[in-house]
Amino acid sequence: MKKKTELPQKPCASCGRPFTWRRKWARDWEQVRYCSDRCRNAKRTATPSD
Repeated sequence: MKKKTELPQKPCASCGRPFTWRRKWARDWEQVRYCSDRCRNAKRTATPSD
């Protein structure tokens, strides 16, 4: 088992915080963009202020 510090990380597309790889994301880690459902839903409902 790897330590949490040895797992891959990437920044959340919504909040910008880094999040760590999870086992449930093993098959589609490349497509994961958000750290949580809350960030994913916030990004969807956000409207451009043009």
